[in-house]
Amino acid sequence: MTAPSAFDAVVVGGGHNGLACAAYLARAGRRVIVLERRPRVGGAAVSEELHAGFTYSVCSYVVSLLRPWIIRELELARHGLELIPLECSFSPYPDGRSLARWDDAQRTHDEIAAFSARDAAHYPRYGRLMAELAAFVAPLIDEFAPDPASTNPARIAEALAHWRRFRELPARMRTTFLRLMTASAADFLDEHFESDALKAPMSVSGIIGTMQGVRSPGTAYVLLHHYMGEIDGHYRAWGFARGGTGAVSEALASAARAHGAVIRTDCEVAGLLYDGDEAVGVHLANGDELRARCVVSALDPRRTFHGLVGRERLSADVNAQLDRFRFRGSSGKVNLALDRLPSFTSRPGAGPHLAGDIAIAPSVDALEVAFDEAKAGRWSRRPYINVVIPSLSDPTVAPAGKHVMSCFVQYAPYELAEGPEAWPEKREAFGDDVVATLEEYAPGLRDSILHRQVLTPWDLEREFGLSEGNIFHGELSLEQLAFLRPLSGFARHATPVPKLWLASSGAHPGGGIMGAPGALCARRMLAGGAL
Repeated sequence: MTAPSAFDAVVVGGGHNGLACAAYLARAGRRVIVLERRPRVGGAAVSEELHAGFTYSVCSYVVSLLRPWIIRELELARHGLELIPLECSFSPYPDGRSLARWDDAQRTHDEIAAFSARDAAHYPRYGRLMAELAAFVAPLIDEFAPDPASTNPARIAEALAHWRRFRELPARMRTTFLRLMTASAADFLDEHFESDALKAPMSVSGIIGTMQGVRSPGTAYVLLHHYMGEIDGHYRAWGFARGGTGAVSEALASAARAHGAVIRTDCEVAGLLYDGDEAVGVHLANGDELRARCVVSALDPRRTFHGLVGRERLSADVNAQLDRFRFRGSSGKVNLALDRLPSFTSRPGAGPHLAGDIAIAPSVDALEVAFDEAKAGRWSRRPYINVVIPSLSDPTVAPAGKHVMSCFVQYAPYELAEGPEAWPEKREAFGDDVVATLEEYAPGLRDSILHRQVLTPWDLEREFGLSEGNIFHGELSLEQLAFLRPLSGFARHATPVPKLWLASSGAHPGGGIMGAPGALCARRMLAGGAL
């Protein structure tokens, strides 16, 4: 056993939130060490070369929610981060038609007008409405979660400030916001548009990472959550990180190291060290111990509390809340190395429509059928697939003339009818169905595949530590947000274990490549005198 090490904080988990937390703590002059189980940092925000010359963004594949103030304050551009905006959303349909929404307003108008002149006219107004709502919500995700149940005068003042901001909204905006918090994505879009060809690809933002359908109440908020993507001040702006999504994590790691943080990979934490009830360090799987003034977990709530801590150290109420916290992973990922670009029947050949994201979402009804299959414990045979081909914008991720295709797939339920342990033997059949679905829209794709990686929720749990394969460390449903994420009374990054802090996507403000849970955790620790 090595001699105890003295650190101000030991961060368990080198995902992007853990790295953000470490960078802010180190920037404030604290002695920090990050411990990552895998051979590289990044967690699910990681790039790997799994086929010679081809770099996959293995899990997370677009940068949408990374907070601008984190990019600015940690000088991530100086540490190598370069974001490339996606400028098109392309949707092919089974009837041979297609719809592309561009960065150019007139081109988008003309494309939508082919389906509905009314929708084309209303689309810019809808965009402005969502941008206004995103601007209203931004302070809620960039600050600590307000707690309306608190009797602390400071917490009461915070809640009242948010209430005043809400009251200052125009009446129609207040009504729309309340609808967003309770309605389904499909119902909310029905209030604005008439064309199914437009509503289907727009509604899918409400189901990403949730075991719910586009007609399930509450999914409209998830739609807004994904609208919070912001690049250079423009909402709903998503992009690629040059070099793959892992470049986000590498930039955060570089910023942390520049301020003195130590990062160790291939370093598995087995549990916590205690002084009485207080967490004062960790013991590693190899038997070593590391001591610190406090511990930060960047793992999801289940792995933190029922893994690192253990049920026996938690109250019955806390255990009950954790048991009710829903994960229900519902997403899979298929990464492809291609020897040529796909050609879609509805818009043949190469073109700028391939350089953004491609939504295989033929209709709202088809999306609901895909959910029905998942409810029965089966993956969707004709799933919603979100495709990007990052090599078109970033030639560093594939050899010249070759391409990477990244496919996010919904639905792939963690709980198969036969149980999650059945996934390994069914993994390739799932991948076959994804490729078959794409082949219906882009004939010849199958013959262009040089290499294929298939990730199921079971793989996301085993390899990347995501409980039940949930990409957000817990569903983004109304009862699991803000002051209720992850536990009532513990939404401001402190935990029921003294000196143990939570900095993962399972904490407020939630999931996505955001960085805010880690950065806010560090801010809370520093402001509250924990370090």
